[in-house]
Amino acid sequence: MTEVLSQDEIDQLLNAISSGDVDTEEIHQPTDQRKIKIYDFKRPDKFSKEQIRTVSIMHETFARLTTTSLSAQLRSLVQVHVASVDQLTYEEFIRSIPNPTTLAVINMDPLKGSAILEIDPAITFSIIDRLFGGQGEGAKVMRDLSDIEQSVMEGIIVRILGNMREAWAQVIDLRPRLGQIETNPQFAQIVPPTEMVVLVTLETKVTDVEGMMNFCIPYLTIEPIISKLSAQYWYSPVRRGATTENLNILRDRLSTIEVAIVAEIGSMDLTVRDVLALRVGDVIRLPNVRISDPMCLKIGNRPKFLSKPGQIGNRVAVQITRQLEDIEAEDFEELTAEEGE
Repeated sequence: MTEVLSQDEIDQLLNAISSGDVDTEEIHQPTDQRKIKIYDFKRPDKFSKEQIRTVSIMHETFARLTTTSLSAQLRSLVQVHVASVDQLTYEEFIRSIPNPTTLAVINMDPLKGSAILEIDPAITFSIIDRLFGGQGEGAKVMRDLSDIEQSVMEGIIVRILGNMREAWAQVIDLRPRLGQIETNPQFAQIVPPTEMVVLVTLETKVTDVEGMMNFCIPYLTIEPIISKLSAQYWYSPVRRGATTENLNILRDRLSTIEVAIVAEIGSMDLTVRDVLALRVGDVIRLPNVRISDPMCLKIGNRPKFLSKPGQIGNRVAVQITRQLEDIEAEDFEELTAEEGE
């Protein structure tokens, strides 16, 4: 709401202008209230905030799985959680990690290119010390890994990659494989220095030793699935389920599930007294059932086929004669009568 000046206030303002106490240029000078955001064209933002958030959610799952698996393998308290998810250039990432360190080059099949899993030397030597029977103390002197130590860390990283595959399952059937382990960051040039990457920093604690694990994913590697890193795709089971890839995965998983198949000869109602009185050798006469009538073959509790009893060798068997397609009970009775005739 605009404030209206009184006559006294107008007179005081005119007197101040006449005496020079107030500069008229200062009054008429407009104030620039625009908010200016600095943008560096050498470091373009290729990941939106929503995509960064999705990557963070995925690796929170990865952190929980890694906490459980490492605690079981080391038989010690291990804590892993996501500290931050940032986008920066690959050169900045390489400069931020120590030398020597543990750099695992990861093949991100079926995605093209590679990623890097960097484990802080303090965490690396704490894990090695624990596996060799120690208390999990970190190394006091920074050094390269020996051949035996490197072989031990390969086993640890392979187990960690299994957790990564499970954490990424809702986005892609990732099959990460350990390519090689480097100790000098300068020897792990998987992308040009100016290429943008997303860096997932994981705070890690093994017994009393604290450090960082960094998972660096280049934009070129993650670009084919960048559209899936959105809340709409993440929380929409219909959209995820509509892809051919996910349908094939569901089909493969369902194909190994065992279901009960029952060939039903007939049915009748009995009182509890009659059921309790049944003995071995008793004969139950089924009403309206003939030997030539087909049997209903049920999968679970659902009628699916008509069948005939038979024998293969010394085993009892049934032969499917007809498939039922969601029929009503009355239609089913008519079909059984037709098959019997």
